[in-house]
Amino acid sequence: MSGSTYSGNEKIVQANGVDVCVQTFGDRADSPILLIHGATTSMFGWEDEFCERLAAGSRFIIRYDHRDTGRSVSYEPGAPQYTLRDLVADAVGLFDAFDLESAHLVARSMGGQLAMLAALDYPDRIASLTLIGTSPGGSDLPPMSEAFLAYTGGTENPDWSDREAVIDHVLGMLRVFSGGSGHFNEATIRDLVGHDVDRTANVASSQINHFAMDVGEPFRGRIGEIGAPTLVVHGEVDPVFPLGHALALEREIPGAELLVLEQTGHELPMAVWDVVVPAILRHTSGGWSG
Repeated sequence: MSGSTYSGNEKIVQANGVDVCVQTFGDRADSPILLIHGATTSMFGWEDEFCERLAAGSRFIIRYDHRDTGRSVSYEPGAPQYTLRDLVADAVGLFDAFDLESAHLVARSMGGQLAMLAALDYPDRIASLTLIGTSPGGSDLPPMSEAFLAYTGGTENPDWSDREAVIDHVLGMLRVFSGGSGHFNEATIRDLVGHDVDRTANVASSQINHFAMDVGEPFRGRIGEIGAPTLVVHGEVDPVFPLGHALALEREIPGAELLVLEQTGHELPMAVWDVVVPAILRHTSGGWSG
């Protein structure tokens, strides 16, 4: 990995009236991509080299910490002063912070839901969507895997003041996310998680508050109104959102394309970047053709 995570070029900007920590890669004159990660995860869920590979394709990359992650605004554990829709407005607010009329959104897991809502509520500002490992929601879709449900149902919160216990807790979840795909590299991921724990304003809030916020009304009935070109990227063995969730997105978002990552779970490991990065670059240039 490169050293850009540790280079100190993170900065705090105002987005939607709150402090959001951001970092950029590439030339501001290039076509912009905003990376939106999932619940409990800071900007460093998007690894440095992944961002650099996208930037090398003549894209201006912005990654950021959600509220309650990393160095962005933080609230008391269990008492988030925001809703899911506020997180949508934060993402679009970053366009204003960078004087962008519009941008491409590349989003994972919960971030994919934020991206779909942004495309519905701010359609003129969303150039395209890339939805990775996400779901439109709905009781008709395949349930989470038994292994995932067993882990989440049987795991207690760690002592949030114990750095190693927190790292082990996060690693345990990420290991389950991999769905037995074989991509989980504990040594590399432990280093990333440790760095993230060290820079997070309130670790307990980062792991609790996204699950405590008001998520509002379901929006699946609206996704047929999405007009932004959409690429759906999904792991074949995702234990959180099984492949049927991606098939629903492909079916219900007009013109959506689907890229299935073989033997990949709820993750975006380096092993698939040689497929995913070119797909995103083609999609964000209007040239995606499967």
